[in-house]
Amino acid sequence: RDMATIRIAETVHPLRPTRSATDAITSGIDDGIYNMRSISRSSTRERSRDRWTGRVGTGDKEAEDDDPGLRQTADFKHKQVFSGKLLLWLSYQSIGVIYGDIGTSPLYVYSSTFKAAPSYEDLIGALSIILWSLTMMVTVKYILVILYADNDGEGGTFSTYSLLSRYVNITNRDPREASLVEMRRHLSGDLERAGRQMRQGLEKSKWAKALLKTIGVLAVSMVMSDGVLTPAQSVLGAVQGLEVVAPGIKNGTVVGVTAAILILLFLIQPLGTTKIATTFAPIVITWLAFNACFGIYNLAKFDDSVLKAFNPAYGFEYLIRHKTEGWKSLGGVLLAFTGVEALFADLGAFSRKAIQISWLCYTFPCLLLAYIGQAAYISVHPEAYSNPFFKSVPPGTLYPSLIIAILAAIVASQAIITATFQLLAQIMKLSYFPQIKVVHTSKTFHGQLYVPLVNWLLMIGTVLVAVIYNNTTSLGNAYGVCVMFVTFFDTCMVSLAAMFVWRISPYWIFLPWLTIACLDGTYLSSALVKVPDGAWFTITLSAILASLFILWRFGKEQQWASEAAERFPTTHFVKKQDDGSVKLVPRYGGGTLSTIKGLGIFFDKAGETTPIVFSQFAIKLVAAPEVMVFFHLRPLETPSVPAEARYSVSRLAIPNCYRLIVRHGYMDEVITPDLAPLIHQQVRNFIILRQAAPQPLHLADAGVDDKSNDASEQTASGADVADEKVDSAETRFKENKIAAELAKLDEAFNLQVLYIIGKEQMKIKAGNGWFRKILLYVFLWLRDNTRTKIANLSVPTDRVIEVGFVKDI
Repeated sequence: RDMATIRIAETVHPLRPTRSATDAITSGIDDGIYNMRSISRSSTRERSRDRWTGRVGTGDKEAEDDDPGLRQTADFKHKQVFSGKLLLWLSYQSIGVIYGDIGTSPLYVYSSTFKAAPSYEDLIGALSIILWSLTMMVTVKYILVILYADNDGEGGTFSTYSLLSRYVNITNRDPREASLVEMRRHLSGDLERAGRQMRQGLEKSKWAKALLKTIGVLAVSMVMSDGVLTPAQSVLGAVQGLEVVAPGIKNGTVVGVTAAILILLFLIQPLGTTKIATTFAPIVITWLAFNACFGIYNLAKFDDSVLKAFNPAYGFEYLIRHKTEGWKSLGGVLLAFTGVEALFADLGAFSRKAIQISWLCYTFPCLLLAYIGQAAYISVHPEAYSNPFFKSVPPGTLYPSLIIAILAAIVASQAIITATFQLLAQIMKLSYFPQIKVVHTSKTFHGQLYVPLVNWLLMIGTVLVAVIYNNTTSLGNAYGVCVMFVTFFDTCMVSLAAMFVWRISPYWIFLPWLTIACLDGTYLSSALVKVPDGAWFTITLSAILASLFILWRFGKEQQWASEAAERFPTTHFVKKQDDGSVKLVPRYGGGTLSTIKGLGIFFDKAGETTPIVFSQFAIKLVAAPEVMVFFHLRPLETPSVPAEARYSVSRLAIPNCYRLIVRHGYMDEVITPDLAPLIHQQVRNFIILRQAAPQPLHLADAGVDDKSNDASEQTASGADVADEKVDSAETRFKENKIAAELAKLDEAFNLQVLYIIGKEQMKIKAGNGWFRKILLYVFLWLRDNTRTKIANLSVPTDRVIEVGFVKDI
């Protein structure tokens, strides 16, 4: 049988007044980030604390939905902490992924910095800038500071923005995900006066909040833009290295081989970060070892005086001596640390300690020796600047060096590919991009991800870029600008995190921020010279991506506002009457709901209260299934959830209505053909266990009148008799209640099971301006073409009812 489809036109419903943040503050909640529903529900739970049977209208208290399973501390993401062998293994893996880009920079830094053979003074000056750039921009800034600004283990500029949004009220949140995000906030008294004033100003300024949002989104889009460019640049450069062996090789052959290697590189991404990193790590480790050994050899044989470049004064003298030309040459020097933005973004896949160990104990020393050794060789052979690595290799090692250099350059792009997967998963969590398939590739390391759609789009983009640009010179002109923008954004975001999360005084932060910001600004201004020559490509691409992200977020916020009228407990829509019937509340017509025989399962992905599909079903059809279960999913960032912790059942205020929360890991299969029997069994277990627990008993319900109670106060023997009578009546009452409730559930389940799923359609309301209408039209088109299809549910399709409804946006 075909699925039944019901489409209902939405009408405007009045909003129920809710408490404001101001009300919350005056009631004793000081200076927090307020979740409106949490505030209203806290009073709800107080009112229903003594309720035990789910009855409505006991005394003057109105029953509310029971929802103890909705929020649990274990639902929040918790950072993984590794030690021992696992930490060393992760450090090993990180070398294979993170340092491919930074590690292959010795191939071209000197040739990009100088336009002609340099003098000894210029060589020492440039080497000094390179050494101190690696030290300040990578080791100090990122390894020792920025890596600590993680958001529960996730890295990247956007993760720092997410971290700030948990401590500072700067963004709206998806109401369906409130239970999955742990909000924290330091009291005003715990902040320095300057920090407190800055936080207040930031929260009041719409312009400042919009700027932070834009910075976070731009940083993601710029890393992704480099994700298109970097693989093409690194692989094309590696293949062009074949010209050293075969000078007559044609450019078409180079481009064809490059495209083939790129396609192969993206085809292996589904294998997962662990397998790829474990395979690539020996290549990068060997490559860095070659650089370190060659550096030591050249330093010992040619000119050890270059070691004086560790004095930063030589770098300043170089810039002063060459003025504008020296400033422009920084565009080549910055290539020594390109890839550092991917280092931060890949934090979620490897952990802070693993990256710190692999950088400080291996990669950083190898790179220092590489640049020092090349400088020692160039000081004796100035013409070698044009190809410093291959011309400075010791005799007899050219061919092994060529092979390992090509392999290292090929795997160099893995850092940016992995970073792109990490960043896209982050922006989806905060609703800046449609929900697409994300695959967790490891049971051990929870943060290692693969995003199929992005992988194939990146593959197409990089192949096109390689074919169109067809040489590394033109690609190099487009490279570096986005890196410097992202590093500057990181500096600013982490400075704010230091004030509002780490509670460091702004006065202590200002000088370090100014120092690093000046370095960022100097390199950025130098890189901007490349914009007319090719950097316009990455800037344009990142602007397009950022516009898409912001557009989606804008549309989602309008959708949340439209749905707000129906995110309330069931008692906002229906009430139980004294005769046992269930009626709509007066504002929705007050009609008595007719009963549909059977068990109705209302799906809700990550809802917090009543599924919208239930309110639409009840209000518009004035009907409800005989027994109802609200089915909520809670995806947790863990491979699997144990069976004893997976299910949470609670009773709702209306009769024969239950809520089932299913917590599941990314390796768990939840929607299966036997879903209905599983739900039925979980509700049965809940009824038996709930009623078996010790609970207070209303004597009138048990058939014990006040006279017997009065008699118990007259004599001790009478009291004993009364107690026995109450105990017996209480036991009978519990048994009868359990039997009746189980019979109702079993009868409904055996008769028929209906899977009721909502399909919300949005319609642009009249009165919107033309620009706003265009934005909403694009959002709705994207939304309609990225939604999960109902056919993907692994449940019997003849039991599925899809309730379509239309809402204004």
